Amino acid sequence: MADVGSAGVLLVVAAALIDADGRVLMQRRPAGKAHAGLWEFPGGKVEPGESAELALARELEEELGIIVAAADLAPLAFASVPAGARSLLLLLYVCDRWHSEPQALEADALTWRHPADLRDLPMPPADVPLVAALQARESRKTSR
Repeated sequence: MADVGSAGVLLVVAAALIDADGRVLMQRRPAGKAHAGLWEFPGGKVEPGESAELALARELEEELGIIVAAADLAPLAFASVPAGARSLLLLLYVCDRWHSEPQALEADALTWRHPADLRDLPMPPADVPLVAALQARESRKTSR
């Protein structure tokens, strides 16, 4: 993962892919990886010299086989959690436009859930606080 600055921050990006029914795509981490069996927002590490948006577009193509334009990624929230001697900083973007049908290329399963139902899924610590931001976004949209 990218090491940002001298403080040792691990920079990670993730996407809340939202379909026409308002559901969010989650993927389950496969056996043999950290947090195996837990559900997460798709995404991954930002490589040195990459912008967060380009890193996320790359990760979504690698993990799900979809094409996302960086301009179609809108920042929503972030979370910071301890990661050993460092801090993991997870940036969550919202995206409702992509090309191709998402496939579980690196995860062992995918599921589409409404934001209100995401809390039912066991998640890694960095993903958990981001659910509230998605639920607040949904509440704002439905109250209009």
